[in-house]
Amino acid sequence: MNQSFSQKAKRFLKSWELVLICILIAEFLIFGAANEKFLRPAMLFNSMNDFMSICIISLFVTFVMITGGIDIQAGSIVGLTSIIIGVSWQDFGFNIWTAAALALVVAVICGALSGFFVAYCGVQAMVVTLGGSFLYSGIALLVSNLASTASYQGISGFPEYFKILSKYKLFGLIPSQLLIFLALVVIAYLVLHRSKYGRRIFLVGVNQQAAEYSGINTRLIIMSTYMLSAASAAVAGIVLTAYLGTSKSDLGANFTLNIITAVVLGGTLSTGGKGSVVGTALASMVIGLLRFGLPLCFKVGTQYLDIPVGILLLVVVVGRAVAANPSMAGLFAGLKKKKASA
Repeated sequence: MNQSFSQKAKRFLKSWELVLICILIAEFLIFGAANEKFLRPAMLFNSMNDFMSICIISLFVTFVMITGGIDIQAGSIVGLTSIIIGVSWQDFGFNIWTAAALALVVAVICGALSGFFVAYCGVQAMVVTLGGSFLYSGIALLVSNLASTASYQGISGFPEYFKILSKYKLFGLIPSQLLIFLALVVIAYLVLHRSKYGRRIFLVGVNQQAAEYSGINTRLIIMSTYMLSAASAAVAGIVLTAYLGTSKSDLGANFTLNIITAVVLGGTLSTGGKGSVVGTALASMVIGLLRFGLPLCFKVGTQYLDIPVGILLLVVVVGRAVAANPSMAGLFAGLKKKKASA
């Protein structure tokens, strides 16, 4: 028992999750020293509402990328979800929860469509989801034309019992969006790391052909990950619509870079076969706090916040490529020998 615990402790001390925790601590120290307002609990928790949708989607895009795919259409599905809720409720007289359920179903169908082309037709995931991002954004615009309200104004006036999704605060401090995110972290962790389905996702990512030979329906597994990713985008769209109190077709349009960065920074390999829900959750918080702290503490314009996120993505991808290079591995081994001999 003690040996097992010590082995787990050693693995954790060498894990990427520990590095992300250290980065989070560094953010608190740096931003807190620059501006004491950053450490105020009320302000810190309220800021999380602005990036929690990205955190939610990132969890399940991790599933897609572990299979070796990629999903860059999630942001478009957020906008499609939002406008379907608004139009269904305002112009077609649906109950708000029925409208949200309809939006969720449409989102899952969109994910299934893209997943089908990737899994069963062999089309590259990048091409399919890029096309999907344009397609679903276009459909969202078409849906917005059905509204009696001008699309640039957005649809508002939602009932208070719908807005409670974002207005409720546990102990008067912890926002409901954070609670939803934490619940989804637990669900995603159990599904990916503690279930037979999750093990199959990893097997597909490591070697799809070998997984097929072992009796796994790899195409169905791949397709299902895109459906889960789309469902998470719909949940994010519902929560974001309730938070803003406005339904618009372009919500989530700028989410893609942050989502992919969170997944990659969290330890998921772009080639598939490796990933972690906990790592993605921590990485998404790193990015969220970065986007909150830079404008507050260093007066960085919000229009420039994609620059540090892009740099972060490049550093992680290039760093992994360098570390995986055999010549670099030999160089580091040689340096270790020289230090040992000295």
